[in-house]
Amino acid sequence: QVQLVESGGGLVQPGESHTLSCAASGNIDSISTMAWYRQASGEERELVAVITPGHSTHYADAVKGRFTISGDNAKSTVTLQLNSVKPEDTAVYYCYADITDPTGRVLRSPWGQGTQVTVSS
Repeated sequence: QVQLVESGGGLVQPGESHTLSCAASGNIDSISTMAWYRQASGEERELVAVITPGHSTHYADAVKGRFTISGDNAKSTVTLQLNSVKPEDTAVYYCYADITDPTGRVLRSPWGQGTQVTVSS
């Protein structure tokens, strides 16, 4: 069993910064690509940021230049730094990871419960 737990959500004022964290646990041998997604109310889940094992990053146009993803494969954690947040960043944020279990199988991580970020004054 693999579990991802997101944390750090809350109420944030427009223009402020905030940090989200995610930790993976369970039957994990290694983690490669990690990512953050978000889902606003009534909308589909969308990719926000990706980080590869080589630390290459990719961002959705909507957050490019404002959000920063970082990961620690050894610790099975991934962080999303949100800067200059906007009301349209309001969403439930979910993390994701490509996981290799001890048998060598590469698995897509299950979705965690997410963490709500609300940007409002």
